[in-house]
Amino acid sequence: MLLRLDLQFFAGEKTEKATPKKRQDSRKKGQVLKSQDVTSAIVLLSVFLFLFFAAGFMRDRFTFFFTHVFTQYVPITSMDHNQTMLIYSEILLQMAFILLPIMLIAVVAGVAGNLFQFGFNFTTEPLKFDLKKIDPIKGLKRIFSIRAIVELLKSILKISFIGTVTFLIVFLNIDKVLGLAYKTPLDTLSTIAQLTVLMGIIASFVLLFIAILDFIYQKYDYEKNLRMSKQDIKDEHKNSEGDPLIKSRIKQRQREMAMRRMMQEVPQADVVITNPTHYAIAIKYDDGNMDAPIVVAKGVDFVAQKIKMIAKEHEIVMVENRPLARSLYDEVEIGDRIPEQFFKAVAEVLAYVYRIQRKI
Repeated sequence: MLLRLDLQFFAGEKTEKATPKKRQDSRKKGQVLKSQDVTSAIVLLSVFLFLFFAAGFMRDRFTFFFTHVFTQYVPITSMDHNQTMLIYSEILLQMAFILLPIMLIAVVAGVAGNLFQFGFNFTTEPLKFDLKKIDPIKGLKRIFSIRAIVELLKSILKISFIGTVTFLIVFLNIDKVLGLAYKTPLDTLSTIAQLTVLMGIIASFVLLFIAILDFIYQKYDYEKNLRMSKQDIKDEHKNSEGDPLIKSRIKQRQREMAMRRMMQEVPQADVVITNPTHYAIAIKYDDGNMDAPIVVAKGVDFVAQKIKMIAKEHEIVMVENRPLARSLYDEVEIGDRIPEQFFKAVAEVLAYVYRIQRKI
């Protein structure tokens, strides 16, 4: 009894790798290998790299925007509705020239980050309402779980590393920072922009390093959650292949139907070659339509007796030839033509049958 319980316990323990079907079903539910930090790091790095290479363009657009605003609109003392809408639309257009490239880069990088991790996967399953998601007990379990501890440690690492990098950059450029009070507004903006982009790029690489570590952990956790027990694999195989009992019944039904079709062909045969007790082979030959005789039915033991009984009812000639009957049963399937090595023996049998029929 104890041994059986132990076996059941180990059979239910999830120690096996997930099958392809389990992975596909999990993917359809939206459960994929994904680290949000990887996507965030790629988006952040892409945006700051764009700002680094597009600094001249951004500076020119900002300069044009402020110059245009202060020269065209500030001197106006009174405006009507149309002038207000015109100014509003022009300001939106100028801001779009500045912000839309950044937003586009962020969107493309976000999509690329997800495609890089798990490819294209469209599913509405995570959007479905599920009461389990608002279960307070499961919510508490998630708060005090290993995953929550890992997320806490990851957040501490990110804050510590990024804070340290930011401090070092400011510290190494402290002379430039302290000298901002004596510079022109344009030089001040240029220096701040340089330091900001530099901090952003280095912080992005730091975040990317943490994201790689997180991706490794997410992969381990994902594979762990997908693990299956031996019983799960057996159940999946049973569901995919079908219940063995039902499959055996279907096969039995198919055999019965094939048997009935075969027996319906026996009355059309020209001769039945027998063993005489164990084998029966029904052969048909139409000189006008066939290039060789064909086997329309064959069987052993009970089936052979059934074939001989039907042949007797329809006055089909039965010829005893033990070697020929055994060879034809082993080498020729139902509906197939007689092989050339049996032509002579079968021809002799058919000739004998035709002589008998002429005498009758």
